[in-house]
Amino acid sequence: MGLLDDVVSVPRRTMTLFFMIDTSGSMMGNKIGAVNDAVVNVLPMLEEISQTNPDAEIKVAALEFSNGCNWLYSEPKLASEFVWQDVQASGLTSLGAACEELSSKLSRSGYMQAASGSYAPAIILLSDGGPTDNFQAGLAKLKGNNWFKASIKVAIAIGEDADKSVLEQFTGSNEAVFTVHNIDALKQIIRIVAVTSSQIGSKSSSAGDATKQEQVVEEIKDAIQDINGAEVATSVDTSTYDDWD
Repeated sequence: MGLLDDVVSVPRRTMTLFFMIDTSGSMMGNKIGAVNDAVVNVLPMLEEISQTNPDAEIKVAALEFSNGCNWLYSEPKLASEFVWQDVQASGLTSLGAACEELSSKLSRSGYMQAASGSYAPAIILLSDGGPTDNFQAGLAKLKGNNWFKASIKVAIAIGEDADKSVLEQFTGSNEAVFTVHNIDALKQIIRIVAVTSSQIGSKSSSAGDATKQEQVVEEIKDAIQDINGAEVATSVDTSTYDDWD
């Protein structure tokens, strides 16, 4: 028996990308249609990132919230196995309940149970309005979760009616909140945020580097400069207006 016969491959770590999607009634029509289309088209990109990463595989989980909240699958799936099920819009905006539900899954007994270990997750929140339940209570519980504290957090404000102060509380920074004003901008920024978060989130950190959160935000800011109808929440552009037709 040769020496190489005893070599055992080291299991890759896991990085889970979470989509938190507002499916309240105000998302009905082109907004929710754009979200469905964007996620379907980004999944092959996430699969490629996962397959070419020697250190980590990427899994995807999706939580929709309106009157309550619902996971599209009972566990995170590899991007290659995640068959997107179009979500429909109706009802209220139970973001507080969604925060509590996410917190319950950010644990070893929930979705962070990979035997080979997990990188901190990346979380993308999409919303076009404001919460209609007890958001502060739900967020307080989520903020006590260590996985959430370490996670990459980005929010996409869909239109001018989105409550950016709420999204800022979720991400912890207004620089991590990006506003979109039309269908094309929404599709593009979902792709950019998902790909950037997955690429950076699934890499090891080096001492002295900017945090993964900072790296993601800076790369997204650079990428959206040429997208018509997309902006950092801190920017003021009075010429921008919503166009969801």
